[in-house]
Amino acid sequence: MKMLKLAATTALATVTALTPALAQMTALGAGEGQVDIVAWPGYIERGETDKAFDWVTKFEAASGCKVNVKTANTSDEMVALMNEGGFDLVTASGDASLRLVVNKRVQAINTDLIPSWKNLDDRLKDAPWFTVDGAHYGVPYQWGPNVLMYNTEAFKDAPPTSWNVVFEEQTLPDGKSNKGRVQAYDGPIYIADAALYLMAHKPELGITNPYELNEDQYQAALTLLRGQRDLVGRYWHDAMIQIDDFKNEGVVASGSWPFQVNLLLAEKAPVASTIPSEGATGWADTTMMAADAAHPNCAYMWMEHTLNSNLQSDLSAWFGSNPVVRRPAPTARACRPGRLHRQRHG
Repeated sequence: MKMLKLAATTALATVTALTPALAQMTALGAGEGQVDIVAWPGYIERGETDKAFDWVTKFEAASGCKVNVKTANTSDEMVALMNEGGFDLVTASGDASLRLVVNKRVQAINTDLIPSWKNLDDRLKDAPWFTVDGAHYGVPYQWGPNVLMYNTEAFKDAPPTSWNVVFEEQTLPDGKSNKGRVQAYDGPIYIADAALYLMAHKPELGITNPYELNEDQYQAALTLLRGQRDLVGRYWHDAMIQIDDFKNEGVVASGSWPFQVNLLLAEKAPVASTIPSEGATGWADTTMMAADAAHPNCAYMWMEHTLNSNLQSDLSAWFGSNPVVRRPAPTARACRPGRLHRQRHG
């Protein structure tokens, strides 16, 4: 597998000056009976969607902690829910995690209470999207690429090789225009996708990191995105709506997560995915604990459970992502090659 490159998320400047809160627990006690989690779609499965994928039922039986999940479709939604309170954990992406730290909505964790911490991929243990001044504000959960999903009937002979199919008006291999038949992610972090495209197609801009743009580079990315408006049939943020759009609304190309690709393939829909020549953005998600978590013991038990190699293997196969632990059990899906430049859309 070609190594994918993880870059730190867009960091708030104030983070470097933040004095991290000390981990609040020094010993694990009895479970409180439940744990309330904000999570991305498809991240916490109990066999209801597919009986083969259930990493909740056995945890509940062993711990006595009932797992309650609130699904969120964007990082902004996750931040808003954590600000409202009432949740113990959140599977935050890099464009949300530091916001939660700065706003003191999450607490530093005590890694000594998580025995499987030692099994983490060394590249992720001190990742800057959840580590501040040596304090860890969570446990890595999964990471992976934002792929280009496409309709194989529109691209019969070969997959698209460039992100230009969603950024530039053109006639597709099926003889029809891409206008109104493509999608783009509905979130400010998508500016990085435009910057990544410009890195390859306008090298004179001098972009070296799609998350660190000077004013000229930023304006160039915005100009590209404004032009894209004429092509986009719908901006997406709900994974299930995007799935429906590919099945029923004539969408033929969009940035997506492997999760949607997998579900559509399971329904035998004519889709596939690729990482184009320019590379791809991506995501790295962290299970973070609320500063005022009402069920901290169950929360720590769940964080430990998430680093189980079998869970990591099942989640990787189910979502099409990459595990965060070393040498997990074999997965059903190989990692796709490409360049990974960032955390999840959101």
